[in-house]
Amino acid sequence: MSLLEIENLTVHYGKRVAVDDLKLSLQPGEIVAMLGPNGAGKSTTLLSVAGALVPSSGSIRLDGTLLSEDPLKVRARIGFADQPPSLYDFFTVEEHLAFVAETRGAPVSEDHASMLADLGLASIAKRLCRELSFGMRQRVGLAAALVGGVDVVLLDETLNGLDPRAAVRARTALSKASEKGAAILMSTHLLGIAERLCQRILIMDQGLLKADVSGAELDALLAKGAGAVEALYLSLVSEPEEKV
Repeated sequence: MSLLEIENLTVHYGKRVAVDDLKLSLQPGEIVAMLGPNGAGKSTTLLSVAGALVPSSGSIRLDGTLLSEDPLKVRARIGFADQPPSLYDFFTVEEHLAFVAETRGAPVSEDHASMLADLGLASIAKRLCRELSFGMRQRVGLAAALVGGVDVVLLDETLNGLDPRAAVRARTALSKASEKGAAILMSTHLLGIAERLCQRILIMDQGLLKADVSGAELDALLAKGAGAVEALYLSLVSEPEEKV
């Protein structure tokens, strides 16, 4: 059985179909990139899986448990870093992480200190979240998504805006979570991140899943060299219409 099962997920915003009959499953330890233009349905998919948005139809199961039937249990096992990062501004960084872990039923442990160090946040652990720069807030949002031993990590453009050193730290932290069995689903416009970090690449457009590339197929694609993922993306994603 897959860790996360999305069946026939459909989300309407009025008359517009934001996500159209999406079927997707994630295995433990997978790092999956979700590519697509703005408005493709990536954020809507992540919000639905996180339990922050009720879909029009379809089902989401985590380890066999329906999100709609036991939302508190499922949401406690899912970490979500949204865009822009939703932080408790009057908590310090370490208080924010401790609070998020507590809501997931996880005790404060040495893992918190390790995560702060891994993401380069140890030196600002006592600072209020409202005092942080955008890049720092991105890293705190990532730490909050990972803390508490979650099974699924959802990232909505979380690696955007990071400087090169912070990006390396973030990739290392995600790899560690993957090695512990967490499935990671991340939306991004950064094709290099998808190529370097992920074992599977999804491409969405107009609410539809246009491609799902992994394993030998992904290896063959990457073996074509720089620009191969971009070429596939451009071949599948429609040109946006210019409004006069």
